[in-house]
Amino acid sequence: MDRLAVGVIFGGRSVEHDVSIVTAHQVMAVLAALHHVVPIYVTREGRWLHSEALNDLGVYRRRTWDEVAGEAFIPPSTGRGGLYLPGGRLKRARSVPLDVVFPAIHGTFGEDGTLQGLLELAGIPYVGSGVPGSAAGMDKVIMKAAFQAAGLPVVPHVMVEAERLEADAGRTLDEVESSLAYPVFVKPARLGSSVGIGRAEDRTGLARALDVACRYDRRILVERSMEGCIEVNCAVLGGAGVEPRPSLCEQPVPWEQFLTFSDKYLRGGKQQASKSSGMASERGSIQASKSSGMASQERRLPAPISDRLTKTVQDNAMAAFRAVDASGVARIDAFVDEEAEQSWVMEINTVPGSFAFYLWEPAGVSFEELVGTLVDIALETHRRREGLLFSFESGMLEASGGAKAGA
Repeated sequence: MDRLAVGVIFGGRSVEHDVSIVTAHQVMAVLAALHHVVPIYVTREGRWLHSEALNDLGVYRRRTWDEVAGEAFIPPSTGRGGLYLPGGRLKRARSVPLDVVFPAIHGTFGEDGTLQGLLELAGIPYVGSGVPGSAAGMDKVIMKAAFQAAGLPVVPHVMVEAERLEADAGRTLDEVESSLAYPVFVKPARLGSSVGIGRAEDRTGLARALDVACRYDRRILVERSMEGCIEVNCAVLGGAGVEPRPSLCEQPVPWEQFLTFSDKYLRGGKQQASKSSGMASERGSIQASKSSGMASQERRLPAPISDRLTKTVQDNAMAAFRAVDASGVARIDAFVDEEAEQSWVMEINTVPGSFAFYLWEPAGVSFEELVGTLVDIALETHRRREGLLFSFESGMLEASGGAKAGA
């Protein structure tokens, strides 16, 4: 492959901001060996910044991004083909060409189709799912509807709207209780990394959990707690030119009753960081980057389930991937009842933490190969999209002769 200018967009206005920084640095460490990396950091306030110096985790520990980087953005018009730096009194405006973009923002304004829409308007190839797949993969309510339409087994659930809850809390709680037995889990429809999620054992707990979830989203998903089940995750890799295939299955190992944000990203991280503090500041240090994020979570790999259940989880993961029209790499989370030999699809993550490289390495697919495949899929997807017709000359305006529309 030719040496490409690869933009990596990370950070963002998301509760998963810090996770995104870790994921991006893992990817940039791999990309740097073969391509020119263009770091694009989006602050928590939504400001876009660019500088080569942003490819250093130390910048975010010291919070010095404003000192080392300048304003930048991608114009939403075709033909610009890259990142625009407006400059200032002492710097001239300039553009940085981008051959392909790696969206590494988890959650809102990055994983939900908004960033993908911008890149499509700009005509820039990008890694991962397109606008529909990203949007459906971010919204748990729409996602489950797509899964059910594809005939996939899903966890029993009820959708609660914040407006209805506020207007008549008692009736809303009654409706939930009439459909689901306790315990239940309460989740904002469009958040990830277990942020805003609560477990309710009774009506009081349900009201409390809904109140918390409503601070993050106006639509809330209430799901039955799958008692006696274990969580099993499987990634899928595929897209234009690459037939989708499943990874090994894993069983995450939580300390709590469900995987909290700390379970997913912080456990083991502090100890490891102290051991590799010097390495973490070295640009391009793959090992330092790999010691954080989802890669540091405790897990059983492969998941200790039967071959039959493993195939069921993998087949369901492939079907879920296709159901939302996903592309690139995605991680599908499932529940498994080992005694009943049953499995339910829980959700899909279209920009999984660490791009789920840890699920592919045991099968002989290195992080470098994974990243290379994702770039290949992005370029082929863009090539095929460019061959589609999006407009044509109708002649309607010329034929109207100046008459009012509808006359």
